[in-house]
Amino acid sequence: MGSLLALVASRALGRPGSRPATLLSVVTGWLAAWVLWSFAGGLAARHGLLATYDGTLFALVALAGGFWQYRTQLRQGREVGLAVFVGAQLAWLGVVMLQNGMLTP
Repeated sequence: MGSLLALVASRALGRPGSRPATLLSVVTGWLAAWVLWSFAGGLAARHGLLATYDGTLFALVALAGGFWQYRTQLRQGREVGLAVFVGAQLAWLGVVMLQNGMLTP
């Protein structure tokens, strides 16, 4: 709630690219990714498309990726920060595929 109030205050002052706005953007993006990965992974495991889906490791990926995205976005801009986000999602896809033996010959 504090981040949301800081976001509203920064927008009212005409500073939409401020740190609270960036932090809220990064946190909501990673929460949405966690929800979607959990839903898709659980659904795929239930219907036999994946042998197993363990999303607990995603919490570490989200913390590290979120921190990296936030720092990058502050220093180099939103587009580069979003590239970090997408790269981390692709890395997680690789982890899930590796866990299910899809990358072994």
